[in-house]
Amino acid sequence: LPGMLGSWKLVEEGLVDAETQSILKADDLLNRVYADGARGAGLFIAAFRSQRNGKAPHSPKNCLPGNGWTPMTSEEIALDVGGPAPIQVNRYVVAHGDERSLVLYWYQSRDRTVASEYTAKFWVVVDAMRLNRTDTALVRVIVPIANRDEQAAGRAATDFVRALYGKLRQYLPA
Repeated sequence: LPGMLGSWKLVEEGLVDAETQSILKADDLLNRVYADGARGAGLFIAAFRSQRNGKAPHSPKNCLPGNGWTPMTSEEIALDVGGPAPIQVNRYVVAHGDERSLVLYWYQSRDRTVASEYTAKFWVVVDAMRLNRTDTALVRVIVPIANRDEQAAGRAATDFVRALYGKLRQYLPA
């Protein structure tokens, strides 16, 4: 994935520790921070070539609270990424002490973007039977909510996903 996504520039290449890697069991992991001026966005991608043998994406709704983040709000939203139709993503606001963050995440499989964990699992079964494929990726974007301005964080997250989405589809299996 490039270091420049539109006006967003890679500012930090994060590591995923061995313990987290062993829990996730992903085939490929990406953990980065991008910035556009004063705005920042954390990008995490866990890609799975197969979801057989107990390998599957872990929902941020489970992982973030397990790391001390308290869920504040959760909903599915349609996000315009500049394509023929908007994509459905999860919009999740979490808190850790006085910190607040806006999280957008979805499951990406070939030309399919799915917000719901249950719908993603449904398509895994269908694709396994139809195509003998179970590959997918969990894509998560986290933007800090500065000064309790959730709208500004939402704009930053949306702008980042728009810059990311077209490039991302070039790097995931078709």
